[in-house]
Amino acid sequence: MRHLRRAAGTAAALLTLGGALVAAPAATAAPAAVPFPSIGWQQRNCDFDGNGFDDVLTGAPGATVNGASGAGYVTAQYSSSGGLSTTKKSVLHQDVSGVPGAVEAGDGFGGAVATGDLDNDGYDDALVGIPGEDLAAVSDAGGAVVFWGSPTGLHGSDSTWLENADPRAGAHFGRALEAARYSAPDPADPNAGPRDSVAVLEDDALLFFTLMPGAAQPAMSRHSVRAEDVAPGVSGFEFRGLSHGNYNEDSWADLAVSGVTTGTRPGTGTVRVLHGAPDIGALGDGGTFPGGPAVVSGDWDGTGQDDLVIGDTGAGAPTGGGITLYLGRGDLSGLEPEPAQYWTQDSAGVPGTAEAGDQWGAELSAGDTDGDGHPDLAVGAPGEDIGTVADAGAVWVLRGDATGFSASGAKSFDQQLSAIPGAAETSDRWGGQVRLIDANKDGLFGLLAAAPGENTDDGFVWVLPASSSGLVANGTWTYDGARLGAPTANARFGAAIDE
Repeated sequence: MRHLRRAAGTAAALLTLGGALVAAPAATAAPAAVPFPSIGWQQRNCDFDGNGFDDVLTGAPGATVNGASGAGYVTAQYSSSGGLSTTKKSVLHQDVSGVPGAVEAGDGFGGAVATGDLDNDGYDDALVGIPGEDLAAVSDAGGAVVFWGSPTGLHGSDSTWLENADPRAGAHFGRALEAARYSAPDPADPNAGPRDSVAVLEDDALLFFTLMPGAAQPAMSRHSVRAEDVAPGVSGFEFRGLSHGNYNEDSWADLAVSGVTTGTRPGTGTVRVLHGAPDIGALGDGGTFPGGPAVVSGDWDGTGQDDLVIGDTGAGAPTGGGITLYLGRGDLSGLEPEPAQYWTQDSAGVPGTAEAGDQWGAELSAGDTDGDGHPDLAVGAPGEDIGTVADAGAVWVLRGDATGFSASGAKSFDQQLSAIPGAAETSDRWGGQVRLIDANKDGLFGLLAAAPGENTDDGFVWVLPASSSGLVANGTWTYDGARLGAPTANARFGAAIDE
């Protein structure tokens, strides 16, 4: 495994930054399984109540909570053999008893969400980013809250505060989060106490946190990667997104970190891959790839090793946007440096026509919608115009096969379809978030398509069912914050949904 080193054009360096994490509740259930080679779409980590069904964590960062505009909240919806529930749920924010902090205007609680088993108790935990949180006199330093899974789901009383111990104004800690087993709590004994760690983005830094087993106060992995060391050329760089998978066939999760250039040539996307290692200070260099900021992982070619899809919607992207597939090599070296496939709306067999501003590839999700064993890809285009309706938004699904994606059976969905509730309206941004989910464990992944701009930024989520022929519009239903007992006005419900 190659360690991070300075190289022409791009570089990465591990730095020491402070952070704080409060003790978590004691473990009570059986230990979670160690990840197997492919951990992208097949192995979800979002079962908060331990009943064996995937739950859904959704952010509404614009919501007014108890008079505080833009304070934000998240909802957890619990699934069962009957599918995704709107009645068995939790609504969590900083005015819920036991949750650290208090609701404040502009906090943006729920601006980012993630899930993973951080305490190795068999129940997945929820991570909520609060990028607008003020810490004392430090404006927009940002923070995050961990809600610990339990047999009864998530509760405010079981929550833990997470922050950079050296907060900086405008850092926006918690703008993106991702949990996976990137390293070992004890590098000298890598198999002891396996658990997920948390990767947290600030605008210009990536930090890792790990709950140490048996400690009175959990320790933090005190290492960070700076954005400036990932930036291509001489331009500045701002982090945007994260995705994890196992790209190099070892026992550690790897991390794809996306961002865009700033400064004199702003908006160009770049993705850096970091290979996991027993010691978080020895993360390997998995390569740098053009495009972004959207990223998603999955095993498209069936090798048992994850591949990476990058959505290219930044400066210099093709008209309307595109997606690129990079395949794992099937060994410890990780992803192939050259793309296996590249798709746009103008690719043969893809419905529609590429147009400036479509943002085709701004959102991505992987899952098997037709039960053939290959993950399919949901592609959000929140800037898509529907007829003369600007930025109404749409979602495409590309079918997976042994080579990656096939044009055969490619579909698109939007609110103008008669079977999909509602109507296309200006700035709905339908497809602003997408998630493929098998809520009832029948082997078929349905689609959650969010429109954060629906009803003048209130936000709604559509649920499209799956079948043996893939996603279908018939049977689509919707819900919003009100249906879950939460505030709706300008909530931007669905602005973040855990992948």
